[in-house]
Amino acid sequence: MKKKLLSLSLALAMIMSLPVTVLADYPDKGITAINPWGAGGGTDNCLRAFCSALEKQLGVTITVDNLTGAGGVIGHEAIADADNDGYTIGMITWELASYKPLDMSDYTYENYIPLCRVNTDAAAITVNTKWAEENSVTDLATFIDYCKAHPGEVTMGGSSSGSVWHVAGGYLMNAADIEIKMITYSDGAAPAVKAAAQGEITGVTVSAAEARSFVESGDLTMLGIMDSVRNDIFPDVPTCEEQGYEILYATQRGMAVPLGTDEEIVAKLGEACAAAIEDPEFVEAMANLGQKIDYLDGPAYGEYLAGAAEDVPAAMATVGLIEEE
Repeated sequence: MKKKLLSLSLALAMIMSLPVTVLADYPDKGITAINPWGAGGGTDNCLRAFCSALEKQLGVTITVDNLTGAGGVIGHEAIADADNDGYTIGMITWELASYKPLDMSDYTYENYIPLCRVNTDAAAITVNTKWAEENSVTDLATFIDYCKAHPGEVTMGGSSSGSVWHVAGGYLMNAADIEIKMITYSDGAAPAVKAAAQGEITGVTVSAAEARSFVESGDLTMLGIMDSVRNDIFPDVPTCEEQGYEILYATQRGMAVPLGTDEEIVAKLGEACAAAIEDPEFVEAMANLGQKIDYLDGPAYGEYLAGAAEDVPAAMATVGLIEEE
């Protein structure tokens, strides 16, 4: 009997010690980072740069998986639905707060455990250079004058319907009292920027960083930044405020894991994120991308997301995407 009890005690001790051993070794294999948006866009660039820094802290490879479609819903839901073993993480964005109000998904910030906010990224008003030259558009004021003289003719791209850059167009219309036609792109900003550069649409209301390559090539011209300060990459482009228009608007991007992820794994990932955000190569990469590092730790990011769950629907109602309650 004593031998049986001893064996049982040893077995229980082994079982109880197993999770500790597993967590102590975490991570012992590669991690997947899900991106709800397409390759080449602002979220993709930020995530890949951050994952490179995060790899150094965790000592394993992190592979970015672009799961696009349905205005980012597919990727966001995939993050929440992944195994909660710590080997799938993901980048959640501004759009998460818009899905339930738009009846696109029942998922909200409450379906995730936030790890950290990585950055915020202000929208910019950017137009096709050839179009601007042909119509004597040289700054935000002349752009607005053209829009007022040609109501509804100007076409601006802004990622998916109801997305952050779509709503940016609404903010522009309200602030400047103009009528433009917003063209949506379900896979994110990259195809919208390309379409503007090729002259398929007039311009875009995406971030400065996402329009950067075509601005530098001369295909696009940036007219104004929707921020309180100028963008470091485009110091010669004035803010909308400087040009007399109170337009402040930005997206946000952060890291999260599925609900049910072990607290010790969450803590380890959180510590790694805090260190990665200060990695010199990451800081340099973000500067080169024209992206603003705007860090919040997990609990603070959770509070921010809770606030966005109220603020974003209110903003969407203002621009007519949903009805006011």
